[in-house]
Amino acid sequence: MIGDTRPSWHLHRYLLGSANLFEENRLLKFAILGMFGVTVVLGTVLYTSNLNQRTVIVPFGAGGDLYVTGDRPSAGYLRSITRNIVSLAGTYSAYSADQQFRELLSLAHPSAYNGLRDSFSGLLDELAQNPTLAIASYIRTDQPVTYTPSDIAVPIEKVRVIGGVIRKFSGTLRIRYAIENGRFWLTALQEENFNADPR
Repeated sequence: MIGDTRPSWHLHRYLLGSANLFEENRLLKFAILGMFGVTVVLGTVLYTSNLNQRTVIVPFGAGGDLYVTGDRPSAGYLRSITRNIVSLAGTYSAYSADQQFRELLSLAHPSAYNGLRDSFSGLLDELAQNPTLAIASYIRTDQPVTYTPSDIAVPIEKVRVIGGVIRKFSGTLRIRYAIENGRFWLTALQEENFNADPR
C-alpha cells in the first residue's frame, strides 16, 4: 500500500524457508565456534589453577613450609608427614594402638583401605593376646630418608618389649603414598629388611 508507514520488521526473511538459510548457517557456525573457544579457555584456566592450587596444612605445633602445590608436596610437608606416620604406625602398645591405627586409616586411600585395615586388625589381635607387648620405633639419624614422588623409605630402629624382654631391630619402613587434589593419601606401609640389631 502506498504511503503505508507501518513497520514490517523484515518478517519476510523468516517467512520464506530458504531465503535466509545461508545467513542462519553462518550465524550458527559463529555461535558454535565462539562457545568452543570459551570452553577451551575456561578449561585451560581451570586446569592450570588446579595444578597451581596450594593447600596449606599445618599440624598442631608444627612450623615451616608445609604445603601441597598441585600434586607436589613440599619437602617440609613430607618430613612432617613421615614423622607422624612413623610415630603412629611404629610406636604403640595394647592401650594406644586402636586409636593410632584409626588415625592412620583416615589417611588411607580408598583403594588401599581394606588392605591396611586388615593388617592393622592382625596387629590388634597380636596385642590382645600379648597385653604386655609394646613397640617403639625411631628414625635413624645415621642413614638418610629417601623420598620419591610415590614412596618414602625411612630407616628406623624398632624396640620390641614383651614381658620385660627387650629386642632391637633395624630396617626400613616404606611408606607408599599418592597426592590427589592436594591431599596426601597413604597407599601402603611395608617393613623391609628387619633384622635383630647385633649391637
